Amino acid sequence: MTRAKRNRLIYNIVTFVLVIGAFILLQSMIANKSITRSLKGQLVPICCWVVMAVSLNLVIGISGELSLGHAGFMSVGAYTGAVVSGWLLNACAIENTTLRLVLAIVAGGIMAGVMGALIGIPVLRLRGDYLAIVTLAFGEIIRNLVNVLYVGVADGRLAFSFLNKKMPEGVTMLVDGAKGAVKIKPVSTFTAGFVLIMITLLVVLNLVNSRAGRAIKATRDNRIAAESMGVPVTKYKMMAFVTAAALAGMAGALYGLNSSTVVPTQFTFNQSINVLVFVVLGGLGNVLGSVISATLLTVLPEMLRAFSDYRMLVYAVVLILVMIFTNNPLIRSVMNSAIAPLKRTLRGKKQGGDIA
Repeated sequence: MTRAKRNRLIYNIVTFVLVIGAFILLQSMIANKSITRSLKGQLVPICCWVVMAVSLNLVIGISGELSLGHAGFMSVGAYTGAVVSGWLLNACAIENTTLRLVLAIVAGGIMAGVMGALIGIPVLRLRGDYLAIVTLAFGEIIRNLVNVLYVGVADGRLAFSFLNKKMPEGVTMLVDGAKGAVKIKPVSTFTAGFVLIMITLLVVLNLVNSRAGRAIKATRDNRIAAESMGVPVTKYKMMAFVTAAALAGMAGALYGLNSSTVVPTQFTFNQSINVLVFVVLGGLGNVLGSVISATLLTVLPEMLRAFSDYRMLVYAVVLILVMIFTNNPLIRSVMNSAIAPLKRTLRGKKQGGDIA
């Protein structure tokens, strides 16, 4: 095994071990009732934002394209999941919450992936700022469309309407325009969020370490050189973009089914920027960093509630300080020196195993 493969294997193992360890720890805290009510309510949203950060890192960090419309894919998944769950409950009389949750998440991922493909075909031929502006516009278009969308269930069938609320008699509303997705019976669980994180990590890490992942990184590092070697650049960028969109849709479905109402204002441009902050703070291309940063930055505003009106100011100052320290060469060298003994130990064990 080469050194690069060994490092990738160690990185993947550490990532999965940390995520599984955190899940076991939180589950034990829940069982012992040693977790605060506020933190317990944040567990599912944390899972959603972790998936969003890892999926966006696939586009920005691995593919090298700047996307500012990730919240748009999340909203597609949230509304799709709400409609599917409501239809299964009201039209098909399916009371099994686990089945409805799984089907809603799958439907949200498929719909968001389809939207990603439709957007990606013309958009991924653009580069740099142009791509960022188009994805930003997509996110705003989706938000305004769902703002005038009406969906209901009548006689076991779905009824749709745009702009004006023209629905048949006896309809049960699922999406009520600016009021959003209504009458949602929350079915999301922390276990479902953990499973979705594990699926996301498996998909992203396997894609990054595959032949397609190497081609994606080659197009990021030098597009001209990759094209000259016969790499279909648009194809691989589309692969990363659609995969990220599908994962964002699945996170949106889980997020939407965690509350009784989903409104368009939850998926504004600010949410896309928040996810971008998670990715940049965790490190471009660093999947484990995205997991950690999304978790910490989601919990941090709740931890700062003691500062009352100044908590968002403190939050901004913390972000600035973290970015300064993480980009300081001296601190990086200190961290590398601290990690060096662990690397030597792991390398020695590996060599000893090979000799044996």
